[in-house]
Amino acid sequence: MAGTLPRSPLAPAHFPELPVISGVRFASTAAGVRYAGRDDVMLALLAPGSTVAGVFTRSATRSAPVLDCQEKLRHAGGAEAGAAILVNSGNSNAFTGARGEESVQAICAATALATGLPVERIFTASTGVIGERLPHDRIIAVISDLAATLDEGAIEPAARAIMTTDTFAKGAARTVEIDGRTVSIAGIAKGSGMIAPDMATMLVYIFTDARVGQQRLQALLSDLNERTFNCITVDSDTSTSDSLMLCATGASGVDADESEPFAEALHAVMLDLAHQVVRDGEGASKFVEIRVSGARNDAEARVHGRSIANSPLVKTAIAGEDPNWGRIVMAVGKSGAAADRDRLGIRFGDIPVAENGWVSPGYREETAAAYMKNQELVISVDLGIGDGQAVIWTCDLTHGYIDINADYRS
Repeated sequence: MAGTLPRSPLAPAHFPELPVISGVRFASTAAGVRYAGRDDVMLALLAPGSTVAGVFTRSATRSAPVLDCQEKLRHAGGAEAGAAILVNSGNSNAFTGARGEESVQAICAATALATGLPVERIFTASTGVIGERLPHDRIIAVISDLAATLDEGAIEPAARAIMTTDTFAKGAARTVEIDGRTVSIAGIAKGSGMIAPDMATMLVYIFTDARVGQQRLQALLSDLNERTFNCITVDSDTSTSDSLMLCATGASGVDADESEPFAEALHAVMLDLAHQVVRDGEGASKFVEIRVSGARNDAEARVHGRSIANSPLVKTAIAGEDPNWGRIVMAVGKSGAAADRDRLGIRFGDIPVAENGWVSPGYREETAAAYMKNQELVISVDLGIGDGQAVIWTCDLTHGYIDINADYRS
């Protein structure tokens, strides 16, 4: 499936030029895990002194690689040795029981041997079909070649190797000045369907040459995740394999532990990647920002936003360019969070649609219908009962989503 789908109409024009992050090198190759004729395994090797943080799916059926990464990060030691990340696409190694754990152990052992790292510093991820045993021998067979071809400039091929139903490789970067010295951040992501994060989402790997302590790195990642990846949804489904990892090599020699500009730059990279995942939503033709204000609190604003963004009726109306604001009212009403019918207000872009629980006096259907033809839409909802607010990003639901997922395993 990967690489065979038409490029999303919401995709950026090209893969961005990412800065080289000193202290990390990449390699990718074809192992034939599921796909023929394309790279499907990538290796990232981090220099000694690198710190690693991560957030992962809270799914009760999370994969063997996720469980292994969580256990290793729980101890969070060994930065002096460096670290390695190995990712395969085509098979998620999820719902594979003890065999899945055996595959992870075998891959970690082979990677440790090829890189000279302790097994405790090898992190793996798998993405693709659920419930099929991972042919890990195919991966192990190429690990030595991966280790021998590592290149600090090979991040784009790595981004392509982790794709499944993605129609474009995703990358983002920022540079920031800290005490007169430049720090760089670069990240890659994969994700297109099964996107409704409950931690991070999909697979995301972000690297920086800043020096950041592990505890601070973890706190920063967890906080920014709540405002980026945990605010997107494509189809309301949370993956068994969602993993987001942040790695700081320290190679720049710049301490960013207490740097607000660094935190802002990292937030920008994470939000950029999160938006790209939505723009590559399976079958998507429209990028939609849901702005909720006036909720009882921020948490309830997010509940309302997700209810709107995940509603099949709302999403199909958007796909059909139908300004059916009644579906927004429905989604608010069913969310379970507090709302007052007679205070509710809705806007499509700058167009007042409803206010005080009724259609706006100047509302014209033809004006709203014209707005809905845009590729990028903003839907604003004001609950009028408090100060809570949230922003959720989503896409429409088209027949293309059915076409992709009806034969995903074929």
